Amino acid sequence: MSKAKIGIIGGSGLYQMEGLEDVEELRVSTPFGEPSDSFTVGALDGVRVAFLPRHGRGHRILPTELPARANIYAFKSLGVEQIISISAVGSLREELAPLHLVVPDQLIDRTKSRVNTFFGDGLVAHAGFADPFCPDLSRDLYRAAQSSSAIVHKGGAMVVMEGPLFSTRAESLLYRSWGASIIGMTALPEAKLAREAEICYATLACVTDYDCWHEGHDDVTIEMVVANLQRNVEASKSILRSLVANLRTDRRCACATSLQNAILTDRGLIPTEVREKLSLLIGKYV
Repeated sequence: MSKAKIGIIGGSGLYQMEGLEDVEELRVSTPFGEPSDSFTVGALDGVRVAFLPRHGRGHRILPTELPARANIYAFKSLGVEQIISISAVGSLREELAPLHLVVPDQLIDRTKSRVNTFFGDGLVAHAGFADPFCPDLSRDLYRAAQSSSAIVHKGGAMVVMEGPLFSTRAESLLYRSWGASIIGMTALPEAKLAREAEICYATLACVTDYDCWHEGHDDVTIEMVVANLQRNVEASKSILRSLVANLRTDRRCACATSLQNAILTDRGLIPTEVREKLSLLIGKYV
């Protein structure tokens, strides 16, 4: 099976990555079921990358239904060490206008119906998550975005809501009172699972609307989101090409060893079937 150290998760509107050479379409099976779609693995300006459309080609999967564990596990099995996620978001700040880009550095979890860990069933692990996005990968992503014609903002907290409905006006105002910057539906549990898989994870958030808090703008609609997405997608592709061409692969961040001291269960008590199921993730520690 082809290997790639860099993974790209295409969000709403980004279902394929043009410019890949020496391309293979791979169906990857995992202990957690089938991923969202087949992976496209190829060379982008000479660098091997693995691309996955988060919602499947044709946008078939709700945020709550996303097979996040299968997606992240499959990236790990392909050799991926760094994942760049593209996500559509609403803005909770006046200065973060539609068509702007944001590289967030924090998350607020408002999901409630998603499995957010690989562990359990007799194996307990608590990985650190104080900085949910890899600082090094986020820095490189921001620099790549700066070189584009888009307006990009560094940092900010992203609220991740369950969906699929958009926020109520009261919720939108509440998130603003918390100091959050943007709101989306898909960065979690992806970021948590990537941390448990010791994969660096960063998000390029594409602002499509002002959610429903802004009195001077219409409330968010799917038509508004789609229209602005199409304009953001091309900028995102250009930024990804720039990032991949210049991305360092010698990782020095804590993401690479996040499980080193995280496993609490006595090694002799880990169930055999769980040990085998998670060997890709925990093999070097147990």
